[in-house]
Order: sequence, then structure tokens, then C-alpha cells
Amino acid sequence: MHAGDQTFPNSFYRFVDIRDVANAHIQALEVPSATGRYCLVETVIHCSEVMKLLHKLYPTLCHPGKCDDKPSIAGYQVSKEKAKSLGINFIPLEVTLKDTVENLKQKGFLSF
Repeated sequence: MHAGDQTFPNSFYRFVDIRDVANAHIQALEVPSATGRYCLVETVIHCSEVMKLLHKLYPTLCHPGKCDDKPSIAGYQVSKEKAKSLGINFIPLEVTLKDTVENLKQKGFLSF
């Protein structure tokens, strides 16, 4: 079976860079007005859009070629306002994906 024969989930995912999560923890401790819970989501995106981004960044990276045929829930958004009140400026998903792939290559987990 070739990677192009495999499918990816017909789902939406919430993404946040771990560096933003670490920064939010620090800010939650240091910002006197910080209270309650903070939802940390840079973007909500369908898996197909993630595959497009990865293909744009890494055309030779092997990835599933089509979406599975299971029904998906509708897309949604998560407010960033409370997190921004801590001074969080989210790292864009494209940067997170690129940094993740580069790190995996550097550590020898990916080669292409």
C-alpha cells in the first residue's frame, strides 16, 4: 500500500504550539489579573487543510492522499480573547508544522 492510498480523518482539529502553552503557563503565574481557565487554540482546521499545508511546505513528504468517508461534525471556532489578555500572540500553524517537521528530521524520526 502506498501512502497516497491511505486516508486521513474527516475531522476538525484544534492546534496550538507547545511553546505558546508554556508561555501561557508562565504568564498565568506572572500576570496579576490572570484568573480562571484559558482556552489555548491557535486555529481549528480540517485535517484536509493540514495535509494541504504540509504538502505546500514539503511536497516530497509522504502523506495520505484522501479523506476517509466517515461523517464529520461541522467546523467551529474557539475564542482567543482571554488568552490574548495574557499577552499570548499565537504562533501560526504553518510555523508550528514546519518547526515540528524540521525537528523530527533533525532527530532522525523523519527522512525524505
